[in-house]
Amino acid sequence: MKILETNRLVLRHQVLGDIDRLYEIYQDPEVTRFIPDAPQTYQETKEELEWFLNGHPKYPQLGLWATLDKKTNQFIGRCGLLPWTIEGREEVEIAYLLSKAYWGRGLGTEVAQGVMQYAFEHLHLTRLICLIDPANQASIRVVCKLGMEFEKEFEHEYGRCLIYAI
Repeated sequence: MKILETNRLVLRHQVLGDIDRLYEIYQDPEVTRFIPDAPQTYQETKEELEWFLNGHPKYPQLGLWATLDKKTNQFIGRCGLLPWTIEGREEVEIAYLLSKAYWGRGLGTEVAQGVMQYAFEHLHLTRLICLIDPANQASIRVVCKLGMEFEKEFEHEYGRCLIYAI
């Protein structure tokens, strides 16, 4: 089921048939460099995909969605909205991950803008965050283009991260 569309991308719920391509993307250490909890094995990838098949289990309107190149209909990543509780506050994060073959084309910004617009206009959220590894300069540039601002540094179970918010 299609969730949203941008100029060049379509986001839809993931399906079991996405597993091989998702696993292939996760196997690229450059793609997962700043995602400390990224699945390492085929089984972990399958478990993550199954977890998000119908959206997030607790919040079905959120989740990680298949990201497709609109021209080719090829699965090129997974992006979406993730719920977090940070220091007792309920938050929703814009999350995005694209195959390295699609880097450098502005697609990260495009998908993040599309997800942000969807969250505000369709889900009526009033605040969004991004959790970013301090060394991930590309993601910092993307969120700044979205109008997000640095809020604070935060220590979580996977290490230090920066919180940007809008």
